[in-house]
Amino acid sequence: MTDGERQAGAHELSDTMDASAAGEVDQSTRQRPADSLAGRAAFWIGVGLAVLHIWINTLGTMSELRASVLHFAGFGLLCALLFPAWHSTSATGRRLAMMLDIVLGLAALSLFAYLVLGEETFYARNGAFLWYDWIFTAIAVALAIEFTRRTTGLIIPILIVLAFTYVTAWGSWFPGVLSFSGLGYETMLFRSFYSDDGMFGVIATISYSYVFMFILFGAFLVQSGAGDFIIDFARAIAGKLVGGPGFVAVLGSALMGTISGSAVANTVSTGVITIPLMKRAGFPARFAAGVEATASTGGMLMPPIMGAGAFVMASYTQISYLTIAAVSVLPAMLYFFGVACFVRVEAKKRDLKSLDDDAPRIGEVLKRGTTFFIPITLLIAMLIAGFTPTYAAGYAILATIASSWLTRTHRMGHREILSAMAGGARNMILTAVLLVSVGIVVNAVTLTGIGNTFSLMIDDWAGGNLLIALVLIALASLVLGMGLPVTASYIVLATLSAPALADMIVRSEIITAFASGQIPDAAKAILMLTSPDKAALLDGPMTREAAAGLVAAIPAEMMSMVKDATLTPAILTTALLSAHMIIYWLSLDSNVTPPVCLTAFAAAAIAKSPPMATGFTAWKIAKTLYIVPVLFAYTPFLNGDPVLALEIFAFALVGIYALIGAMEGYLEAPVSWPMRAVLFAIGVTILWPNDWSVNFIGTALFVVFFIWNVRTDRRQRIGAAET
Repeated sequence: MTDGERQAGAHELSDTMDASAAGEVDQSTRQRPADSLAGRAAFWIGVGLAVLHIWINTLGTMSELRASVLHFAGFGLLCALLFPAWHSTSATGRRLAMMLDIVLGLAALSLFAYLVLGEETFYARNGAFLWYDWIFTAIAVALAIEFTRRTTGLIIPILIVLAFTYVTAWGSWFPGVLSFSGLGYETMLFRSFYSDDGMFGVIATISYSYVFMFILFGAFLVQSGAGDFIIDFARAIAGKLVGGPGFVAVLGSALMGTISGSAVANTVSTGVITIPLMKRAGFPARFAAGVEATASTGGMLMPPIMGAGAFVMASYTQISYLTIAAVSVLPAMLYFFGVACFVRVEAKKRDLKSLDDDAPRIGEVLKRGTTFFIPITLLIAMLIAGFTPTYAAGYAILATIASSWLTRTHRMGHREILSAMAGGARNMILTAVLLVSVGIVVNAVTLTGIGNTFSLMIDDWAGGNLLIALVLIALASLVLGMGLPVTASYIVLATLSAPALADMIVRSEIITAFASGQIPDAAKAILMLTSPDKAALLDGPMTREAAAGLVAAIPAEMMSMVKDATLTPAILTTALLSAHMIIYWLSLDSNVTPPVCLTAFAAAAIAKSPPMATGFTAWKIAKTLYIVPVLFAYTPFLNGDPVLALEIFAFALVGIYALIGAMEGYLEAPVSWPMRAVLFAIGVTILWPNDWSVNFIGTALFVVFFIWNVRTDRRQRIGAAET
């Protein structure tokens, strides 16, 4: 990528945003700029936090509680310095805001001082509150509310207030299963500060360890020039294809997602190059922006970072991070393939040619960029060897610095290292504040048991139908996503609905086993007692409907026994992972679904396209975000068997292309409305779960349809040329 292209892309972005900050606030980020006094102070504080976290996660012996509180205190201070309490154009207003921000930053630091000085005496008196315990635990909750307001808007603070007061004040107002008798403020403050489910519990531990170390690793990679290499690599691979700039956006965003983990950051970093390229190639502005927004959203599905989702999921499911990352690769590739299909169809519709004639040669790109694979390869190798993710990330950071010296253009000296540390810390502010603060909501859900209640409600509303449950969860995730970032949406929704969804997947597996005649003796004994009229069905295969009737006849209190007797631990683990992965994927839809779709809006700003129209275009392009979770629910896509996963993946590639062709009314040539219905049915047949014969038939039908479509296109072109 030439300097002129970088400058052109940056110019496209700067033209869409305010030319200057109002006062001392950068209007494009709503933060104080890096060259302000607060920004310079934040730089060195960020460096200090990075060094401190590296020490804690590799060589240190600090307790998890103290590390979590220090994590929140440090990033709370950064939040106070960089995200002002209010935005004012007057000097007096800015000074008042700065004074308040300093006070709140120091208040955040005081939480760590309180814990260090008072923790031992607090436990010695068995957790009885003194006056200063009330003050500092209340300060922690208040700062969580204020800092999330500054970084994410009003929805999360409102959720925190509602969750806290539901436990302490008005939970008893609800009738029936939603009623909660209430706990005292002292108990709620204690659990918010000291319990594993609260602010400084499990989720905060994930934040200061796995999440921050990987975000810091990504910052070092970007500082070493990996971002430029990724764009050049994508252009070399796909730049000269038909619709090439669109494929560059897809491939570049997929690769950038492996080191970014933030959809908006991914959009801004790659979009300033790919969106102008797509527009010059002939793609409409809103389509170009929609492709970039959708592809960048997929960055949160691509290992290793996955937008912190993989780390939280590993904690919730107790399935290793390496396993989650490994089984996520093929689904993520399906997602990007779906986006690429839309690019291909749009390019064929408009008969576009690639205008990226200056795309670099792949050999030249690899020659100057192979060093970027060294730290990533080391990271993967250490994870496979059994090292913890934090330890592996620490060594990968060192490898990034060392490998940069094998290049000529991006050798990392002390300035670059300091910039990477400060940049990683700055990128972590929103995530750190969010993950710690959402612990208050999780704590309330755990205390009240409302998660189990919500799960039972989903099961009841769905009537035991897994597909209806998926639709309900998708709608819930969309509503939550209008106000919550993806990770917070996933945490809240997983806490509420993952148990119900996992149970429904398990029930579907039991029905499959019963239908094939695999009924364990324990289940037969139970059914002989509860449903003796169905004894004749117990000795052989049966229809799925009959098997479902048998499972429905098993008493709920005995289902656990039948589940353990019928299914292997591997199947039960896959069901749990599938439930969480479904929820995580569906939580991403808020990035591209109007009316609140920040990633699409960021892309629209670069493309100068209408934000809402761009959002609807991105929503359409992101259809694989809804198709792949259905595969999670109905197939063993995530069971860890690579051969089986590749078979499902291969059929899914064809099926997704067929469905997108049906939706768009175009493959290699136009598809009429009646034939679109046929093509859609073929796509569903190809994706039909757990029946290879049906999948093969559907694939054969698609091949015939595709050949017919290509020949139709040729005949039409020949006819047009003759006339």
